[in-house]
Amino acid sequence: MKQNAYAQAGVDINLGNKVKSTLPRLLSATHRPEVLGKVGGFGGLFALDTRKYRHPVLVSSVDGVGTKLKLAFAMDRHDTIGQDLVNHCVNDIAVLGAEPLFFLDYLGTGKLEPRVFREIIQGFAKACAENGCALIGGETAQMPGFYKPGEYDVSGTIVGVVEKTAMLDGRGIKPGDAVIGLASSGLHTNGYSLARKIFFEKLRLRPSSRVAGIENSIGDELLKVHVSYGPLVQKLIKKFNPNSLRSSRAARVIKGIAHITGGGFVDNIPRVLPSDCDVVIRKGSWDSSPLFEMIRNRGGVQEAELYRVFNMGVGMTLIVAGDQADRVLRFVAAQGTKAWIVGEVVQGKGRVAIR
Repeated sequence: MKQNAYAQAGVDINLGNKVKSTLPRLLSATHRPEVLGKVGGFGGLFALDTRKYRHPVLVSSVDGVGTKLKLAFAMDRHDTIGQDLVNHCVNDIAVLGAEPLFFLDYLGTGKLEPRVFREIIQGFAKACAENGCALIGGETAQMPGFYKPGEYDVSGTIVGVVEKTAMLDGRGIKPGDAVIGLASSGLHTNGYSLARKIFFEKLRLRPSSRVAGIENSIGDELLKVHVSYGPLVQKLIKKFNPNSLRSSRAARVIKGIAHITGGGFVDNIPRVLPSDCDVVIRKGSWDSSPLFEMIRNRGGVQEAELYRVFNMGVGMTLIVAGDQADRVLRFVAAQGTKAWIVGEVVQGKGRVAIR
C-alpha cells in the first residue's frame, strides 16, 4: 500500500490509532465509579458526587518532568517517567488536603515509538491506580522536526477535591509548631539540569557509572520514581484532623504542608506560612542520601543554593502542633515512610532560614 502524504511528512495517523487502541486495557486499573463515557472521547467525563461534601472545592495543578527526561532518553528507560509526573501532581494538590479525582496527560514527540509510548502510559496508569486517581484522557501529538530523534515531552493536569472547611491553608500555624520532613527517594523531578552538569560534565561520569556508597548506577539512582505522599496525607488528615469540619484551624494537629520541589525549602515552605511566622530548618537533622552528599562534596555548589535547588532528601514538610510532633512521627513511621523533626516555627515575616 502506498504511504499517504501525511505519513511521508512524518505523521502516521494509522500508527497513532493502532498504538492508542491499547489504552482501554491500560487505563482499566485506574477506573473510578464517577468516570463516564469511554476512552478516546473529545473530553473526559467525571460525575463528582457532591453528596459527600458540604462545600466541595476543586483543586487543580499542571506540571511536567523537566530535564529528568534527558536521563530517560540516555538510558532508553521510559517506565518511570509517567509515575514521576502523576506523583508530582498528586503531591501538589495533597498539600491542601485534596483527594485526587482524575488526571489527563499530554505527550508530544517527533516520531511515535510504540514501545516508548506503551512504557510511558503504563507509568501513568500505575501511579494513577496507586493514588486512586482516574486517568480519563490525554493528547498524543506527533510533530516531526520539532523534537530531536528519540526525544519527547510530557505534561499532566490533575483535578482533586477537598472540603472547604477542611482545607489546609496554614492559617493555624504559630510559633512553637514543629516541622516534620518526609523522606524523598532522591531528586524527584527537580534540579536535574544542575545535577546532570555535575555528574556528567564536571565529574565526567556516565549513567552506567557506579560510585562507592551508592548501590545503583548513577543513572538508576537519578531515575528513581518521585514519591507520592498523597495516600499518606489522607491518612494523616483522617487520623489527626478528624473534626476539621467543626474545629478551628488553630486546634488542628496537621496545620500546613509544603511539597519541596523547584525552589527547595526556601521558596516552597513560605507558601503555607502566615506573614508573622518564620521556619528554621536544622541542617543535619535528617538522614541525607549518598547522592546528595556527593552533590554537596563534589559539586562545587554553594551550600545555600543546594537547599534552594534540591530537596536534599526531604520531599515534603508537615507543619504540626509542637506537642503532637512525636505522635505524628510514630504514625508516619508505621506507614513505612521515614520522617524526622527538621525544624520549628518561630516569630518572623514568612521566611525560611536554614541553619
